[in-house]
Amino acid sequence: MTKLLIIAAPLMLLVLPGCIAKTALDVVTLPVRAGAQAADWATTSQEESDRNYGRKMREQEAREGKQRKKADKQRRQQCRDAGYDNCG
Repeated sequence: MTKLLIIAAPLMLLVLPGCIAKTALDVVTLPVRAGAQAADWATTSQEESDRNYGRKMREQEAREGKQRKKADKQRRQQCRDAGYDNCG
């Protein structure tokens, strides 16, 4: 057992400082990362803004197309009800 401890102790001294330093770095940078993530969630990038605007415009164009189609159908029906044969 003591032989294993004698061999393992120097190896542990070589490996652990890197782990401790990495952990310390993670702890120190955590608030900065959290603040950056909060700022990212709170703001809208230009790309997101453009994407949302494009989606909004496509939906509006789809609604207008449906309304136009419905109005054309009603116009043709009124034309037929009036007795005209060529109602487009």
